[in-house]
Amino acid sequence: MATDELKTSTDASVEDLEHEGDVAADFLEELLDIADIDGDLNLDVRQGRAYVSVEAEGDGLSLLSAPDTVQALQELTRLAVQSKTGSFSRLILDIGGSRDTRRRQLESLVDAAVAKLDDGASQASLPSMSSYERKLVHDIVSDRGLVSESYGEGPDRHTVISRR
Repeated sequence: MATDELKTSTDASVEDLEHEGDVAADFLEELLDIADIDGDLNLDVRQGRAYVSVEAEGDGLSLLSAPDTVQALQELTRLAVQSKTGSFSRLILDIGGSRDTRRRQLESLVDAAVAKLDDGASQASLPSMSSYERKLVHDIVSDRGLVSESYGEGPDRHTVISRR
């Protein structure tokens, strides 16, 4: 299927997203088997996206739960899903609670930016991050009664926070 013919996840029904999660889980199970890593997979649909989490007892997933590794595995999984379904995937992969850990890190970044605003700055910029992380930042900023906008292109895209 040509790139311009690919259906996007935003057009997908819950049933489509559940299928996307199943395909992703199959891919990840094979990958974990190859790496001889034990893990339990949980599938969900959240905010219009398939959400796949990998959990394990102990520190069996510690090597895979680093942010850059999770991002790379998520992209590989999205490509595997797209190859199998013909649809562009926006699935989210969480390994060993990595997404909760990253959210706490982003909350700390926002707190530091708010401190700059409290000290008189008119705005505070955060480092470049993925679209998913920027979405989390926008949600955190909104919850704190502030405003945020994204600027830049591609890997340089970042968020700027200011007061209303």
